[in-house]
Parts: sequence; C-alpha cells; structure tokens
Amino acid sequence: MSHQVLIIDDTEINLILFGALVKKLDDCVPHTFADAREALAWTHDNVPDLVIVDYMMPELDGLEFIRLMREIPGRDGVPVIMITANDQKQLRYRALDLGANDFLTKPVDKVEFLARTRNMLVVSDARKQLADRAEWLDSEVRKATAEIVARERETVFRLCKAAEYRDPETGAHILRMAHYSRLIAVGLGLPVADQELLLEAAPMHDIGKVGIADKILLKPGRLDEDEFEIMKQHAIYGFELLQGSSSRVLQAGADIAKGHHEKFDGSGYPTGISGTEIPIFSRIVSVADVFDALTSERPYKKAWSLEEAVDFLVAGSGKHFDPDCVRAFLNAWDEVLEIRGRYTEDADPGSFED
Repeated sequence: MSHQVLIIDDTEINLILFGALVKKLDDCVPHTFADAREALAWTHDNVPDLVIVDYMMPELDGLEFIRLMREIPGRDGVPVIMITANDQKQLRYRALDLGANDFLTKPVDKVEFLARTRNMLVVSDARKQLADRAEWLDSEVRKATAEIVARERETVFRLCKAAEYRDPETGAHILRMAHYSRLIAVGLGLPVADQELLLEAAPMHDIGKVGIADKILLKPGRLDEDEFEIMKQHAIYGFELLQGSSSRVLQAGADIAKGHHEKFDGSGYPTGISGTEIPIFSRIVSVADVFDALTSERPYKKAWSLEEAVDFLVAGSGKHFDPDCVRAFLNAWDEVLEIRGRYTEDADPGSFED
C-alpha cells in the first residue's frame, strides 16, 4: 500500500519541489496544501503516514497545525517533520513539545529531505505494524477471554443443574431469575460489569441444597420447625461450597447463596442482617427468585397469578424486600414479561446467552 505524505507550505514552488521529491521515493503519494486549514480538514478524513509542514504560514502556522492535528483521534502518532530556519531553536523546542519528530532547515537540501523523509516513513511503518500487532493481540485476548467466560458460564449452569436434580426447580427457573436479577441491576444503575457478573452468579443461589437430605428437600408438605431449621442450612452450605475461589463469578455466587434469604427488616436467615448490610446482589436475587418461584408451578403447589405475585412483592417492600429492588423490577415490567415468555422450558447452557 502506498505511503500518504501530507505536505503543507504556503509557497507554491516549495510544494512543487517537495511533491516531486516525495514521488521519487517508492510507493509514496504526496498530498500538497498551501492552506494549512484545508490540510487540517483533510486529516480529519485521512490518516497520513507522514506530515511535512512549514512553520511560517498565514492564518494557521505549523505549530498550531501540529497541535490541532494531534487532537484528532488516531493522529497522535503520525510522524511530523517541521521546516524551520536554522536559528529558530526556541521554536524547535516548542515544536517538539507539541509532537514534531524531526526538522528540516531552510534552505532545504534535497538529499537531506529524501533521507529524513525515508527515515520517518520507516518509523511510520513500524508504528503501524506495532499498532496492528497490538490490535491482533487484543483481539486474541478477547477471543480467549470470551471462551473462558463461556466455559465458566456453562460450568456454573451445569453445577446449578446438579442441584436441580435434587430439587423440583427447573432449568428455566434458573435462567428466568438470573435475567430478572440483571434487569433489577440495570434499573438500580449498577455498572455493566456488575450486571453481567450478577447474571452469571445468580443461578448459584440454591446450590447449597445439594447438602440437604431428600426426606426434607423433597417433602411434599409443609416442613416442621426442626426440618425448616435444617433446610435453612442450605444458605451456609452454598456459601461454604463456593467461597475461597479465585473466580469472581464463584465469589459473587458465594455471597448470593448466603444472603438471598436475608430479609430487609432483619427477620431472614442465616445471620439476620438487615437493610444495606445485606449485599446488594443478595437483595436483588431475593426479589427475582421469590417472584419466579411464586409464579411457577411445582409438584407441591400451583403457580400464583402475576397479579398475586406483584401484590406479594409490593406488600413485602421494606420488610422482606429492598424497596429499591422491588421498584426497579416493577419498572421493567415489559422486559419481565419478555423474559418470562422466552424461558418457558428447560434450556441448554447456550440458552444462557442473550
């Protein structure tokens, strides 16, 4: 590909001379401008491989041209040769501060012009190769990271499915409550990274149920007081199972597992903390999980209507649930219905993607 060399000088004879010299170099195309303002406009739409600019010009001198060009995105690394008089050292210092890379002294020597231009084009090529390499590496890192995230997400999903085999909840429940959780996070204004982390970690909320005996976990009727005390241990079991991992997803899952049965008024379990003492992810998952559990049919109960479930959330706002989380959930009602309609059956791990 040809090198694009931008030449700015208000003297026509210099433009002709410099343009002719540039053409002597292999694969070089000169773009000459007598008006620095027109040259600046050109650089907004084109990225030169090299800029050769005179200092003394009307309207817009060489220093101001360099300053303004460097402000254009993607033009900060373009090599610049400035043409100055031999006795203008202070000017050269200022030009270097603004981003000039080399200088030509008037009157310009043809041999020196060609040598300095060629050297700067070598620098330009090296810069572009480095940028291309960095972009390629960044792309490869993104691909590798995406693959790791996908594998981790699938592992989490299948881990949660393991708990499902011992509990009458469904894979669709896991997907719905996870997406409900992210909806609430969006409504609360949490950072996008936290929204995605919550989506991936929320399905682990009940993973501790793998440690609960079948006679209690699968009991068709209401648990007695002693049985319920044992059932409450699943929050601790889930926390102990997931804590200490180097994975941010599993770390978040540990906190969610432990805190999603805490209540805003402090009457929940396992520790009885209240209000904002409860981690925000746990407060969010509490709303999402209860809503989906209420509106889902189970072997031991019929599904509640949407209206009944909404009334339950509203009645529990400030008591069972964080009022902000309830408000964020209800404010996204159209999206709630869309998620409810999308995940109607057990889904493969790939369905966890949007």
